Amino acid sequence: MARIAGIDLPKNKRGIIALQYIFGIGENLSAKVLDKAGLDHSKRVNAWTDEEVARIRQVIAEIKTEGQLRSEVQLNIKRLMDIGCYRGLRHRRGLPARGQRTRTNSRTRKGKRKTVAGKKKAVKK
Repeated sequence: MARIAGIDLPKNKRGIIALQYIFGIGENLSAKVLDKAGLDHSKRVNAWTDEEVARIRQVIAEIKTEGQLRSEVQLNIKRLMDIGCYRGLRHRRGLPARGQRTRTNSRTRKGKRKTVAGKKKAVKK
């Protein structure tokens, strides 16, 4: 099992897919990393040699990934909240920040609401 950037990559997946398990590496960047390291995209992780893993580690070391990238994202969100801009206020309230509608959707951000039955009116005699 290859361990790159603190992440255990799945053994039986192709290299281009396995590298996407690292936070900050998507499909395009994964392909570029493998090209720079000189590996075939379809080669499985369990077929990588120690030298190939070392070359991939060396290429990924130049890219901001995992903990460093996560902390940068959190600092950016904190900065938005501190300056009090619209996006920062939406983050502070836990609502969608990118213009999505909230009347019917956005249950992920707002949380699941429980419906409360209306009060029954007293019967007149």
